[in-house]
Amino acid sequence: MIRPLRRFTLCAAALLLAACGARPGTSLEEFRTTVYRPAYAAGFEIVGAEGLQSTILRTRTPWQGAAEGTATALFIARNGETPPAGFDGQTVEAGAQRIVCMSSTHVAMLDAVGAAPRIVGVSGRESIANGYVAAHPDRVGDVGYDGNMDYERLLSLRPDLVLLFGVNGASPMEPKLRELGIPFCYIGEYLEESPLGKAEWLVAVAETIDRREEGERAFAPIPERYEALKAKVAESAARPKVMINTPYGDSWFMASAESYVARLIADAGGDYIYRENTSNRSLPIDLEKAYLLASGADVWINAGSFRTLAEFRARLPKFAGVPCVRRGEIYNCDRRTNAAGGNDYWESGVVRPDVVLHDLIAVFHPEALDAADREMHYYRKLE
Repeated sequence: MIRPLRRFTLCAAALLLAACGARPGTSLEEFRTTVYRPAYAAGFEIVGAEGLQSTILRTRTPWQGAAEGTATALFIARNGETPPAGFDGQTVEAGAQRIVCMSSTHVAMLDAVGAAPRIVGVSGRESIANGYVAAHPDRVGDVGYDGNMDYERLLSLRPDLVLLFGVNGASPMEPKLRELGIPFCYIGEYLEESPLGKAEWLVAVAETIDRREEGERAFAPIPERYEALKAKVAESAARPKVMINTPYGDSWFMASAESYVARLIADAGGDYIYRENTSNRSLPIDLEKAYLLASGADVWINAGSFRTLAEFRARLPKFAGVPCVRRGEIYNCDRRTNAAGGNDYWESGVVRPDVVLHDLIAVFHPEALDAADREMHYYRKLE
């Protein structure tokens, strides 16, 4: 016989269990209900389980060159629910309020859903263009970089979650974050080859702070405008040949013909001039190869750190005589750059590929836009 007090205790426990939504014995295999299936991004998915409110954000390719099956996962706990049996990823309570962003693109994604005030830490604050971060140095700490992290500073910020990225492997921060018990999540937008795929990661970031619906609403008009702009130049017979970049140290890196840069150029009615690289990463070319490519280009974009045409010609004298340089058809994506060098093109430009596409159409095919709609947002012509 169950004594009255014990019966009361068991009933209370059962009611508490039901109230918090926990379900004992939940397995990882039950988390197969699609909560959000990206239309453009290939690198993430959000799944749930029947009868539960918690979700799992899976990052399929957390870093460049990750072996198949190297996905990472974040369990976003709701209603007092706990991770399922067999889950070995990170766990964060839904609605995280204090976020540390290790990439400026993470800042832009949070800003896109009105959550910039949740940012309490960044990597390299002075080089971030975001208005909220720039205006609140007292509220947003600088935690340093992967190779020179200030973990004392990081701990003092009391983060609920750190948004990470990996380059050629797991972030060197990962072991220390595990030791400190700070949850983290890999955001892999930089590995997406589709401009719209990169932008769609804002939905994943919004899920980490329990604002997925806001993320979906913020993203929804972007593909619509992108496709409408793309259609304006789809039938253009003339497609200018486009050169990109300038030397970085002793190397001149050229994007893959399958990269998001090449796709933006093609969607804007241009013809990316370097088709030899079909890998999934940028590759270096020598100066002679760069000269041959530039000599055949009609326009040159993403011109490094050059601010004026005179500076470009002075520092790259070998290229001063190529046709597009002689005509002054050199454009840079640095119109929205702060005094410390923070460039919003690498921040909000990732979230707004439709605006970047508009700029490139204004460069390649201004006739396709109304006369009053040709002002550029991120790009400018070197004068």
